[in-house]
Amino acid sequence: MNFSKAELVQYRLSRAKEAFKDAEILTVSKSWNAAANRLYYACFYAVSAYLALHDIETTTHAGLKAAFNKELIKSGKIDKSHGLHFNRLFGLRQEADYEDFFNVDEAEISLLLPKIQSLLFEIENLIQ
Repeated sequence: MNFSKAELVQYRLSRAKEAFKDAEILTVSKSWNAAANRLYYACFYAVSAYLALHDIETTTHAGLKAAFNKELIKSGKIDKSHGLHFNRLFGLRQEADYEDFFNVDEAEISLLLPKIQSLLFEIENLIQ
């Protein structure tokens, strides 16, 4: 299937927005681990959209995280507080998805939700 870079970027931004909406829905049902997962993937898709726009390829989640920190945080394009939030979500998602007896709590998700919404807005503005 052939698609343009612009189509790929828009698709990934759409996926980011969808994952964020999923996280909001999951918070209503108090599914904190699943909400952390969807918040992480909202960031993942938004960052991958930015990287695709700039022809930067990654093959792993750790590679995407490293590219995010290099291209957006260290470059000063995004405030470093967003880097802390993304990196925290990276760890939370790993633990919530793969560790036994690990539970993300409501306070953490409540704190991260508006921060991630702001990060997604900033990345989308950089892309536009």
